[in-house]
Amino acid sequence: MRGAPAYLEATLQRDASSRRIMARRLLILALAGLLTASAPACAQEPAAPYDATLQRLAEILGALHYLRGICGANEGQKWRNEMQALVDAEAPNGDRRTRMVASFNRGFRVFQQSYRTCTPAADLVIRRYLDEGSKIAREVTARYAN
Repeated sequence: MRGAPAYLEATLQRDASSRRIMARRLLILALAGLLTASAPACAQEPAAPYDATLQRLAEILGALHYLRGICGANEGQKWRNEMQALVDAEAPNGDRRTRMVASFNRGFRVFQQSYRTCTPAADLVIRRYLDEGSKIAREVTARYAN
């Protein structure tokens, strides 16, 4: 019976050693996962100098898509199609596209939450956004077009 405690002790030591090795492996995998997730992708598209302006334009297009619809403009998908053309020309894929689409959706949702019917305030927003959107398009084209 004297051998039993020594055998038990050896087994416990092996188990403890195995647990330490497994814990180290899990820690290494977890750290590798964190580093991979936080590292920027190598193929990221660089931001254009006018990206913030285009995101504002996308937000305006989203707002117009919603507001013109509730104010009876009967334009169908005109503003959404304008946005699609902008995205296709500027950022057909990647992070820039994601940001532009998010801006469009934000513009749509903000006014969807505030307006259920057309009001004089909604008409005023439409006029101001048409002016602002036109100004942005002219300025970006004049400054950055070839």
